[in-house]
Amino acid sequence: MSPSGGSGSDFIRGGASLSLRFILVCIVSFLLMLLDQRQSHLDTIRRGFSVLIYPIQLAADLPVRGWRWMDSAIAERGELLAENEALKLERLGAGARLQRLSALEAENRRLRAMLDSSARVADRVLVAEILSVDLDPYRQRFTINRGVSDGVYVGQALLDADGLIGQIMRVDPFTSEAVLISDADHALPVAINRNGLRTIVIGTGDSGRLRMPYLPNAADVEVGDLVISSGLGGVFPSGYPVGYVSQVERRPGQGFSEIFVDPAAKLDRAREVLLVWTADAELTDRGGEESETSLAEAH
Repeated sequence: MSPSGGSGSDFIRGGASLSLRFILVCIVSFLLMLLDQRQSHLDTIRRGFSVLIYPIQLAADLPVRGWRWMDSAIAERGELLAENEALKLERLGAGARLQRLSALEAENRRLRAMLDSSARVADRVLVAEILSVDLDPYRQRFTINRGVSDGVYVGQALLDADGLIGQIMRVDPFTSEAVLISDADHALPVAINRNGLRTIVIGTGDSGRLRMPYLPNAADVEVGDLVISSGLGGVFPSGYPVGYVSQVERRPGQGFSEIFVDPAAKLDRAREVLLVWTADAELTDRGGEESETSLAEAH
């Protein structure tokens, strides 16, 4: 009986000891918490434990942080690719608009120059645009977007901002065909601006060169002389630049000099031209209209 009773009393003593220890631990913990709250004696210990625990926290948080970084990197890469593509398209559009603005700026300069040119003409003028150019190398001709509906007539003079270009050869209801002064079949009455010497300039088939074939060797012509329209014939307005003398070759054994003129107008680069109504043409048109009106009234 004694052994069994002894073991029971040991169990009771062990349980009482465990309870006493638990109570003591609780009392000590409460005292430590009270001291830490009031006087912060355990901050140093807490900081030390936090330093020891930080690598464990970092290792535990690393997979989640890595996943978030990878997800953010993929999203940012997608956004950057989309933004880069949008910027490329925007740059292409801006480049196209810039090219158009450059073309419009050049066109604006040409139109301003033409308007300034038209201010010097006392007759009525109209701006026309070149639609097409004859591709035949032996024909210096082009088509403009003005016709009978605009009052265009055969033989009408054409100018640009720098000088004479040509004249109308054929007129349709809404378009017209014009010939350049450099056409081999075209002749133009001109005068030397320096001394008033009158002669004729003919085309050579080359848009960069004209020829004055009918001046004698003794004629007062020098390289650099300005050649202007004389106004004879009533087709071209007088006083407008035709070109500048570029070459004078006097040939003693022949009656005439070989003289070449560089056109003042941009014959091979013009996009817009001026149609000119001379005073004689206006009077002719008015006379024709009055004749038709009087005939109609008579009938």
